[in-house]
Amino acid sequence: MSGSGRTTARSRVRSSSEPDVNSLREGRPKFSRHRGRSKYGSSIPLFNNVSIKLVLAISFFAFFIILFFIRHLVNYVAEPRLPRAITPFPAPKIMDLPQFQGEHKESLYWGTYRPHLYLGIRARTPQSLMAGLMWIGVKDGRYHLRHVCRHEDDLSTYGWKRHNGRDYGHQVLVDHGMILTTEFLKSKGDDSGYGGDWAVRIDVQVDKSKWNEEFGKGSQLFFYLADEGGNVLDVSQENLNIHENSLLASGSQTDIGDWQLHLKSTDDLKLHYSGFRTPHYHNLSDLVEENLASQIRKHSQLQLSDSSDDSSNVLVFQIIGGFPFTTDIVLISGTDSESSRVEERVNSLTGTSLSNELKYKEQAFDEKIEKIFNLAEKVDSESISVGKAAVGSLLGGIGYFYGQSKIALSRTLNFKKHVDYVSYWPAELYTAVPSRSFFPRGFLWDEGFHQLLIWRWDIHISLDIIGHWLDLMNIDGWIPREQILGNEALSRVPEEFVPQHPTNGNPPTMFLALNDIITSLKNNEFTGKDRGEISMFLERAYVRLEAWFQWFNTTQSGKQTSSYYWHGRDNITMRELNPKSLSSGLDDYPRASHPSTDERHLDLRCWMLLAADCMHSIEKLLDKEAMPGKNYGSTANLLSDHDLLNQQRSKRKRVEINRRAKKIKENLSHSYRMHFDNAYGAYFDFGNHTEKVQLKWIEMETGQNYAPRQLVRDVLETPVLRFVPHIGYVSLFPFMGRIIPSGSWILEKQLELISNNSLLWTNYGLRSLAKTSSMYMKRNTEHDLPYWRGPIWINMNYRILSALHHYSKENGPYQDKAKAIYTELRSNLIRNIVRNYQQTGFFWEQYDQIKGKGKGAHPFTGWTSLVVLIMAESYGTI
Repeated sequence: MSGSGRTTARSRVRSSSEPDVNSLREGRPKFSRHRGRSKYGSSIPLFNNVSIKLVLAISFFAFFIILFFIRHLVNYVAEPRLPRAITPFPAPKIMDLPQFQGEHKESLYWGTYRPHLYLGIRARTPQSLMAGLMWIGVKDGRYHLRHVCRHEDDLSTYGWKRHNGRDYGHQVLVDHGMILTTEFLKSKGDDSGYGGDWAVRIDVQVDKSKWNEEFGKGSQLFFYLADEGGNVLDVSQENLNIHENSLLASGSQTDIGDWQLHLKSTDDLKLHYSGFRTPHYHNLSDLVEENLASQIRKHSQLQLSDSSDDSSNVLVFQIIGGFPFTTDIVLISGTDSESSRVEERVNSLTGTSLSNELKYKEQAFDEKIEKIFNLAEKVDSESISVGKAAVGSLLGGIGYFYGQSKIALSRTLNFKKHVDYVSYWPAELYTAVPSRSFFPRGFLWDEGFHQLLIWRWDIHISLDIIGHWLDLMNIDGWIPREQILGNEALSRVPEEFVPQHPTNGNPPTMFLALNDIITSLKNNEFTGKDRGEISMFLERAYVRLEAWFQWFNTTQSGKQTSSYYWHGRDNITMRELNPKSLSSGLDDYPRASHPSTDERHLDLRCWMLLAADCMHSIEKLLDKEAMPGKNYGSTANLLSDHDLLNQQRSKRKRVEINRRAKKIKENLSHSYRMHFDNAYGAYFDFGNHTEKVQLKWIEMETGQNYAPRQLVRDVLETPVLRFVPHIGYVSLFPFMGRIIPSGSWILEKQLELISNNSLLWTNYGLRSLAKTSSMYMKRNTEHDLPYWRGPIWINMNYRILSALHHYSKENGPYQDKAKAIYTELRSNLIRNIVRNYQQTGFFWEQYDQIKGKGKGAHPFTGWTSLVVLIMAESYGTI
């Protein structure tokens, strides 16, 4: 590193043949020379000349060794050490386990792993050959190029109707009268290169009642290949003619060897192409638009230029055909093999052969749905159809990302200048995404809910995803909650949300899935091979799960024993009505009005119970001894102690304490006021709170000729330590966690809160916040619409249904009431989600509590897919 690490003093080596003049002077130190006597009586040195040379050589070598270590030590001190926040966890990676290598890894090599695109294919490798689809659509009388999933494109519907997560997918997209069906298929033969071959069938139809023929009687598609490694792609010929030669392009990749791209169709299609040289892949549609615009200016034709940049690493093929038409596009790998049988393999993945294989995969998907979820006995045919789309949408939304997260740090050790963030180590992530249009990246707390469905469908994919997430853990046991890896992901995120804060957590929902998997393991619901692989996974993952638990238990713990609070709330905000708790996942759900270290967050306490209970189960499964200070069984018992959760000091004791010291009284009178309020019969957060907070318009002094108004936070009353009296999802966390005994009167109170129309109950599901709350449907800022302040969320409704199902099976005085509420709530949720999907063509992020209409991001392919488990009545253990 220039300018650092230099040695400030030098040592000199003097030759043994040079006399030391100074040593001859009087006063020099006198050294006693040991001599031996020869058999001839002459006095000779103990070391002969050969020995002297050997000693000098050793000394010379030792000197440079010492010099090396000194220099290394100086450099080590001078160079900045990695901050702990970006230091990887010091343990073997889970993804290095043999079960994730070999056949498993190769079987998942290719996939529709670019979920942010309407159709995007890539490999699970950082330097991938990528493919994608664009087309020209019409909106508001103007042409638009479609490529990236966007709300503003206003498609009537899009999403995977079926997808098995591995080698098959079927998707329908409806764009203002144009109907595109895309089907994906993988094939691995003996002659294929690594990962096998893949095919895409694109079928284009038109709804004449919605299509204006002034915009043409056909469609223009753009299918492209891009090589992230910068390898050159060769177009097969200047004048493409698929009737004479199906070959479009060829190239070579380290993983798959030589490859070829072919196109076949029985329809009369015209082809044009353009080749580009670019290091950027997140804006390929811009290159296409620029090329088309140039051609329009030059030749008044909407077609690509039929030319390429030198050493093109992106090839775009324009496919022009009249309505309707179908085309099959095939990538054949390993064509450098002598027995590659290219033509035979192309034929097996196009035309009738492809049709037959797609039909077989469709049937296999439907049969697997029924085998796993047994929906035919539980719901009607319309619901089953929507359930299939939910599974397909979730699995089709699995993506692969590679890059470096940006980690926010106030300052870093030994860095010469202040930096706002530092980069995490380069990492890969294989993960499902919540929404292809709005959240096409990994979210930690969403992923735990995704895995509740995915592990039931394919345990190997699920463990692969969970392993990727846990391998992102740093040395402290922290995992960045939002993964924005690579330029394609980065281009979709507002700048202020990019840096991740190592002080902030996210609900450890992976324990939901792991708990279910362990229960199924105990019940012998896996094959012997799968049981062995799950056990090996848990053995390798244990140290990381332990570190994750300890990170929460130390960094998010509260002042009182068994209390916790979410870090990261803004305690100096002047813009938010109630400072958000983004780390909780519940964003604007109302917490204490004034964030402080005195807070106790009920939901986090219950997440910690889940984590401790799961860790204890893993301990027993792996036959591990509890370590000092890490007794998960004891922690789970403490956090599940219903009396402790409810306990409060009596009024008399508070008076006695007050006689001794006011300060002691303030500290101890709240010591056991954990979360239960007898007056409401409900559980609440605790903190420094006042209800008298509002947003108020004020005139701002700007020094200009005008004073703009701003909406700012106005506090009308001094906050005090108290319960935060908002009934909603957080209030029900002890109920969701099944902490409340089946015979307790408090269980009856929870059932009353759930079923009360004036509080949480609606005909479409349970609203997130009671209508009686002062924050109900209130904006948090001028621009922030209410998010978790009323709308219906499916992940929380799933957990509440799970608890209702549990209590409906438990003997007790409230068993029948729990069953009645369960039956009606389940019916309401299924009916509303199915109705919305049929009417709008989408699954939604949330649902309106007044009319049940879908709201927010769409398609929301994440936890809304839990409707399938609701249909199947599959809820797990906690």
